[in-house]
Amino acid sequence: MNTYKNSYIWIAVLALFMIVSVPGTTLCDQVPKVDPEVTTKTAPSDQGFIQQWLILDPLRAGGDTQNAVQTTVKAGNFENELTIQPKKGDKVNAGGQDYTWHAVETDEYNVNLYYFAAEIGTNCNNSLFWVVAYINCPQEVKDARLAVGTNSASVWWVNGKEVVGIYGNRCTVVDDGVSKRLTLKRGMNVIRGGIINASGAADFCARILDSEGKPLKGYTVSLKAGN
Repeated sequence: MNTYKNSYIWIAVLALFMIVSVPGTTLCDQVPKVDPEVTTKTAPSDQGFIQQWLILDPLRAGGDTQNAVQTTVKAGNFENELTIQPKKGDKVNAGGQDYTWHAVETDEYNVNLYYFAAEIGTNCNNSLFWVVAYINCPQEVKDARLAVGTNSASVWWVNGKEVVGIYGNRCTVVDDGVSKRLTLKRGMNVIRGGIINASGAADFCARILDSEGKPLKGYTVSLKAGN
């Protein structure tokens, strides 16, 4: 009996070793940096993913069907919900409660909202997460597309125009939702997402694809509008 028990223990230890030995799978790497003193992810990753975001404390929400999600993200939960250009530390009031915008960085292709929520002392169940990124292009970019993956449902805007939505209880898949071709302005462009999670794991990833479907490079990411 002890022999079998010891065998199971060693199998468990080996499995854990394999998890933490594979780049990008360690638990510590999945925990995003929330309100760091110094930010470094000012350019997209090698695969084109945006790794620096402003994220609002989660609002209570539910329902991941297209109708439910569209209603939730356009409910006017707080003033200028679909146009606000926040910075770290800004607050909004929704339902008589204050919510704070946080600067968030990740070393991964995705931002883990489960761990983000834990870092700020809450959870990600039945929640609406608003996320904003400012990307600054040195020149106009035509025929670009926003490509996203989320757990669970989400709606996305670029420069105030709704460009893509994905619905239902789903896991994050790279480029799960891809917008139609759009033009990024020279200078600042605002990417905004509303992500709704019912329960359990929650995360998202986003990148810009060029006219050939390749990850767009050559732009910078900022945590303040106009920078």
